[in-house]
Amino acid sequence: MSSNDARRFYPVAALLTGACLWGVIWYPMRLLEGGGLGGIWLTLTLYGTALVASLPFTLKSLPEFTRRPGWLLLLMLAAGWTNIAFVEAVLEGNILRVLLLFYLSPLWATLMGWAFLRERIARIGFASLVIAMSGALLMLWNPVLGAPWPQGKTDWMALTSGFAFALSITITRKLHDISIEAKVLSVWGGVTILALGMIAMFSLPMPQPSLSIFTGAVALGVLGILVMTLLVQYGVTHMPVHRSAVLALIELVAGAIAQQLLTDEVVTLREWVGGGLIVLGAYLSARASSPRDY
Repeated sequence: MSSNDARRFYPVAALLTGACLWGVIWYPMRLLEGGGLGGIWLTLTLYGTALVASLPFTLKSLPEFTRRPGWLLLLMLAAGWTNIAFVEAVLEGNILRVLLLFYLSPLWATLMGWAFLRERIARIGFASLVIAMSGALLMLWNPVLGAPWPQGKTDWMALTSGFAFALSITITRKLHDISIEAKVLSVWGGVTILALGMIAMFSLPMPQPSLSIFTGAVALGVLGILVMTLLVQYGVTHMPVHRSAVLALIELVAGAIAQQLLTDEVVTLREWVGGGLIVLGAYLSARASSPRDY
């Protein structure tokens, strides 16, 4: 493999691997929740562990925060909410529904890439937005209200997590002069700080999990969260937003397979059709964008 081929292959492989892991990590999270460690406390344990484990490598990047303080602060907030909302959603909701609503994010990412990174959107891109939003409206249709509207906390968490994720990967791409170390420090630091703030704000009681459950959460933080975040950050840093958004759709495949094998959750025909439109629209929208570089 030539150096040029390797430069193209490694970001793709990293993002695909990270996306597949994100599609199945909900299962060990649910096991940990069943052991008494759930919600924001679980998020804090996972990301706090990743943050601490990374400090020998990421702490040296602290001076970079003085160069782009505003953008890095926004990255911390976006990444913080992305992960807190995602964990809450997959712990409580139907996995495939959560992932499908989350994966309106390629549409948000394409629009943000156009707005902030000048990545041009072809005419088909606008049509694809209509397709995907039609799918979202179908999935969110509330027969009681007679109108499309998120059906509870899980839907809101999935939708806002996807929007925040799109914002975070767009910022990651924009900060081409900031090291990956600084970016992952922003991600893990943002989640940890925001989780601590929410625990204090809502006076959430400290859980009392067994030592084995806590040890499992720490291991998942290092072997799961840390590895997945590094893979995704590397991938999106080295390719255009539109391309990374398309490749990340593999998470849906991994999540759907895992749901069928590991749960008895049912997806309705309306959700399948709406989800199919979302995936089609997201794919077309991302493919319609023309990258400035590769």
